[in-house]
Amino acid sequence: MENFAAIDFETANYERSSVCSVGVVIVRDGEIVDSFYSLIQPEPNYYCYRCSQVHGLCCDDTDDSPVFPDVWAQIEPMIEGLPLVAHNKAFDESCLRAVFRVYQMDYPDYEFYDTLRAARRKMPHLENHQLHTVAAACGYCLENHHHALADAEACAQIAIELL
Repeated sequence: MENFAAIDFETANYERSSVCSVGVVIVRDGEIVDSFYSLIQPEPNYYCYRCSQVHGLCCDDTDDSPVFPDVWAQIEPMIEGLPLVAHNKAFDESCLRAVFRVYQMDYPDYEFYDTLRAARRKMPHLENHQLHTVAAACGYCLENHHHALADAEACAQIAIELL
């Protein structure tokens, strides 16, 4: 696969609709050509301690951020016609579906591919198949894990290598 958009969400709490940041990396002809990152005001708008521990974001970071429909209006033209790729697509796809549902937006049935599944199939020897482990095995150093754009970049590199 040479053309796709790698996507990663971070959530504020355990509700899948509570996306608080998104990273998107556009790949064309096997090369990264564009990227996008935004903080998002989550819905519901509260942070649980565990989620904040993972990604470092809290209400102070997103209180003045745009809501999801405004952010998606910027992303949508970038990803038009491209399949989406995520590491553990079950999470990111469910976040996208949930936030579309919360804002009563029509979900366009995006085609999703999963680098986690591909890594399990093509790299069974790895000690685990977490994003940073698979990225390292593909020669990519993930330095800011759980930052949505850094994770989307790692996912894109893995997809270029494995898909």
